[in-house]
Amino acid sequence: MDNGKLINKDGFDFKFNPDACKECEGNCCIGESGYIWVNPKEIEEIAKFLGIDKNIFIDRFLIKIDYKFSIKEKPYKNGFACIFFNEEKKGCDIYPVRPKQCRTYPFWDRYRDKKYLNELKKECPGVVFNEK
Repeated sequence: MDNGKLINKDGFDFKFNPDACKECEGNCCIGESGYIWVNPKEIEEIAKFLGIDKNIFIDRFLIKIDYKFSIKEKPYKNGFACIFFNEEKKGCDIYPVRPKQCRTYPFWDRYRDKKYLNELKKECPGVVFNEK
C-alpha cells in the first residue's frame, strides 16, 4: 500500500486509502437502510448532472423527511442500496456530484467514537488504523 495516498483527519484513529474504493464494490453505498441527505445546492448539481429538471429529480429520486431530503434507496441483496448505486459497475452513477455525506465518508463524526470502529472496519477496506 502506498502510504503517501493515505488521508488523515484530526480526531480520527484511522487513515483512509482512497485506492481501496476500486476493489470495494460499493460497501458504503449498500447495507442497512439509512438516510443519504442532500442539501439544495447538491439537489441542483445532481439534477444538472443528470440533465433533468430539479423538480423532476426531487419527485423521482428523493424522499422528504420533515424539512430535509434524502436520496431514495432500493432493495439490494439482503439490505438496501442507494438508488444511484450501479449494480453492474459496483459504484456510484453520480460520483462526480455525490453528496457531501458520501464525499466525507469514512470521516463521519460517528467514527470518532471508538465503539463504532469495528463496524467501520467491516464496511470499509480502505480504513487503516493508526498504530498505537
